[in-house]
Order: sequence, then C-alpha cells, then structure tokens
Amino acid sequence: MSKTLGILGLGSYSTLYYIEQLNKSYLQKQGGYSTFPFKMLNTNFNTINTLLPNTSSALDQIVAEYIEELEQLNINAILVPNITLHETLDRLEIQLPIHHPVRLTRQKVAEEKCKEAVVFGSYYTMDSDYLRSAFKTANIILVPPSASDAEFIDLVRRKVYQQEESPEMIQQFNEMVNQYADKHAVIIACTELSVALRVKHKHIFDMAAIQIESAINNNPNLNG
Repeated sequence: MSKTLGILGLGSYSTLYYIEQLNKSYLQKQGGYSTFPFKMLNTNFNTINTLLPNTSSALDQIVAEYIEELEQLNINAILVPNITLHETLDRLEIQLPIHHPVRLTRQKVAEEKCKEAVVFGSYYTMDSDYLRSAFKTANIILVPPSASDAEFIDLVRRKVYQQEESPEMIQQFNEMVNQYADKHAVIIACTELSVALRVKHKHIFDMAAIQIESAINNNPNLNG
C-alpha cells in the first residue's frame, strides 16, 4: 500500500473544511467518484486550544506526541489545519515534510514580487511577531489593517465560526479584501476567513488554499 497524506485532526470546523476542499480539488483533477486519500489522527483539541495562541513547553510536548503518533501511520507528509499551530511545529523535530502554510505562502508572495502584505486573521494573527519575522526573511514587510478594519475582520471570523454571518457582511468583507489587494498583497490566515472569501485577485493569498494545493500536487496517488 502506497503512503499518503497524514492529517492532524484538530477543531472539527477547520478540519472538516480542509477535508472538504481536498476532496473537491482532488475530484476536479481525477474525475469519477474520486475522494482524496489520507489518514487522520484525531486529537483532543481542547487540550491544545486552551494553550494557544502562545507557544510553550507544555504545548510542545502535547503536539510532539501527536505528531510522533501520526508519523507511524504509513504517511509521506503532514497537513495541520490550523495556521497558528505551525509556530509550535517549527519548534519540534519532525521527520516528515509538512505542507507549511507560512513557508508556502511566503514563497508565493515573493514570486509575485510583493514587498508588503496585509494579514487578515484573528487579532493575534494580524499582530503576530512570528509571521512578521517569517516574512521578513524574504524581505516582505507585513503591515496591519486599520484598527476599525481589524475589528471588522475579527467579527467576520467569529460570525462565520458561529454560522451567523449575513450576506451583507460577506459582501462587505470581500469588498474590503479587494480594496486592500489593489495596494498590497493580502494574506488570508484563518480558516473562517477562507470560508468567507469569494473574490479572486492575483495579490490575494489564501493560506488554507495554498496548503491544500500543495497537498494535492504532491500526492503520489495523483494520475498524470
């Protein structure tokens, strides 16, 4: 049996979104009744989430144990459906390749020769030293959205998670994304905002979509 992708099962909302998008993209490439082949290790996400968004030795130990268990499942790569948790993954010794949203997105932003980018995510993510440092290595400066826009972005994130978003809110959010993308690269760094995203623009970089694209394109079971 060939090795395949290993997914670390975290909160049901984001994990199910990633699986749905993996299957959708895989079906488009393979046709028929194809579903994306993967193995998943479910975690007790509550024990992880209560320690996020900060890094800590306690979180390192919990995540390291789960990753070690996941690596035993005859897999060839790892996908983690949580952007923030990758700061912790960077602190660990992991044997297998990871479809890393920060590194992958940084590469794509650099390829488009964008020198500045705005992060749309949670309050924590939009002001993340981890992301600023990661993008600085590619000479990309992360600039924050305005305070009022950041407040609205975080509201959209929470409403989508609670499934209470209105069509008007989604429209306003996408108009805001487009406005920023006309001046900067825009990085969507939150699953809920990936769900809300409707617009296409060469300067919009959706971290979840980029992770999923990497997992699909590097899947050994893909025909062609």
